[in-house]
Amino acid sequence: METINWDGLLIGIVTFLIIGVFHPVVVKAEYYWGTKCWWIFLLLGIVGTITSLMVESVFLSAICGVFAFSSFWTIKEVFEQEERVLKGWFPKNPKRTYPEK
Repeated sequence: METINWDGLLIGIVTFLIIGVFHPVVVKAEYYWGTKCWWIFLLLGIVGTITSLMVESVFLSAICGVFAFSSFWTIKEVFEQEERVLKGWFPKNPKRTYPEK
Protein backbone atom coordinates (compact mmCIF):
# COMPACT_ATOMS: atom_id res chain seq x y z
CA MET A 1 0.00 0.00 0.00
CA GLU A 2 2.20 2.75 -1.32
CA THR A 3 -0.41 5.45 -1.66
CA ILE A 4 -3.78 6.08 -0.12
CA ASN A 5 -6.72 6.36 -2.50
CA TRP A 6 -8.78 9.31 -1.30
CA ASP A 7 -11.37 9.16 -4.11
CA GLY A 8 -13.97 7.11 -2.23
CA LEU A 9 -13.76 9.28 0.85
CA LEU A 10 -13.95 12.48 -1.19
CA ILE A 11 -16.93 11.17 -3.18
CA GLY A 12 -18.65 10.41 0.13
CA ILE A 13 -17.95 13.89 1.48
CA VAL A 14 -19.15 15.61 -1.70
CA THR A 15 -22.26 13.39 -1.75
CA PHE A 16 -23.00 14.43 1.83
CA LEU A 17 -22.59 18.10 0.89
CA ILE A 18 -24.75 17.81 -2.24
CA ILE A 19 -27.56 16.16 -0.27
CA GLY A 20 -27.16 18.77 2.46
CA VAL A 21 -27.52 21.59 -0.07
CA PHE A 22 -30.59 20.04 -1.69
CA HIS A 23 -32.59 19.97 1.58
CA PRO A 24 -32.94 23.76 1.92
CA VAL A 25 -33.28 24.07 -1.86
CA VAL A 26 -36.40 21.89 -1.70
CA VAL A 27 -37.92 24.04 1.05
CA LYS A 28 -37.15 27.33 -0.73
CA ALA A 29 -38.22 26.08 -4.17
CA GLU A 30 -41.58 24.89 -2.86
CA TYR A 31 -42.07 28.10 -0.87
CA TYR A 32 -41.47 30.43 -3.82
CA TRP A 33 -42.62 28.36 -6.82
CA GLY A 34 -44.66 25.47 -5.49
CA THR A 35 -44.57 22.15 -7.30
CA LYS A 36 -44.44 23.77 -10.73
CA CYS A 37 -40.64 24.01 -10.42
CA TRP A 38 -40.20 20.23 -10.72
CA TRP A 39 -39.10 20.50 -14.36
CA ILE A 40 -36.04 22.55 -13.35
CA PHE A 41 -34.80 19.60 -11.30
CA LEU A 42 -35.62 17.25 -14.18
CA LEU A 43 -33.43 19.33 -16.50
CA LEU A 44 -30.65 19.49 -13.90
CA GLY A 45 -30.85 15.72 -13.52
CA ILE A 46 -30.68 15.15 -17.27
CA VAL A 47 -27.73 17.50 -17.64
CA GLY A 48 -25.98 15.83 -14.71
CA THR A 49 -26.59 12.38 -16.20
CA ILE A 50 -25.26 13.35 -19.61
CA THR A 51 -22.26 15.07 -18.03
CA SER A 52 -21.59 11.98 -15.92
CA LEU A 53 -21.50 9.86 -19.08
CA MET A 54 -19.23 12.26 -20.96
CA VAL A 55 -16.60 13.06 -18.31
CA GLU A 56 -13.49 10.88 -18.44
CA SER A 57 -12.57 11.22 -14.77
CA VAL A 58 -14.23 8.54 -12.64
CA PHE A 59 -14.23 10.92 -9.67
CA LEU A 60 -15.98 13.75 -11.54
CA SER A 61 -18.31 11.29 -13.26
CA ALA A 62 -19.39 9.95 -9.86
CA ILE A 63 -19.96 13.47 -8.53
CA CYS A 64 -22.05 14.38 -11.58
CA GLY A 65 -24.03 11.16 -11.12
CA VAL A 66 -24.70 11.97 -7.47
CA PHE A 67 -25.80 15.47 -8.46
CA ALA A 68 -28.04 14.08 -11.22
CA PHE A 69 -29.84 11.61 -9.03
CA SER A 70 -30.11 14.09 -6.17
CA SER A 71 -31.87 16.36 -8.68
CA PHE A 72 -34.23 13.56 -9.70
CA TRP A 73 -34.95 12.79 -6.04
CA THR A 74 -35.70 16.46 -5.45
CA ILE A 75 -38.67 16.22 -7.84
CA LYS A 76 -40.30 13.79 -5.42
CA GLU A 77 -39.28 15.88 -2.43
CA VAL A 78 -40.85 19.09 -3.82
CA PHE A 79 -44.23 17.35 -4.04
CA GLU A 80 -43.79 15.89 -0.56
CA GLN A 81 -42.75 19.32 0.73
CA GLU A 82 -46.08 20.72 -0.43
CA GLU A 83 -47.79 18.00 1.63
CA ARG A 84 -45.68 18.95 4.66
CA VAL A 85 -46.68 22.60 4.20
CA LEU A 86 -50.36 21.64 4.00
CA LYS A 87 -49.97 19.67 7.25
CA GLY A 88 -48.58 22.82 8.87
CA TRP A 89 -45.06 21.48 9.38
CA PHE A 90 -43.56 24.30 7.28
CA PRO A 91 -44.80 27.86 6.69
CA LYS A 92 -47.06 28.70 3.77
CA ASN A 93 -46.11 31.44 1.37
CA PRO A 94 -48.83 34.08 1.86
CA LYS A 95 -48.48 35.20 -1.77
CA ARG A 96 -49.51 31.77 -3.10
CA THR A 97 -52.69 29.77 -3.09
CA TYR A 98 -52.54 26.15 -2.01
CA PRO A 99 -54.77 23.27 -3.04
CA GLU A 100 -57.41 22.27 -0.52
CA LYS A 101 -56.79 18.81 0.88
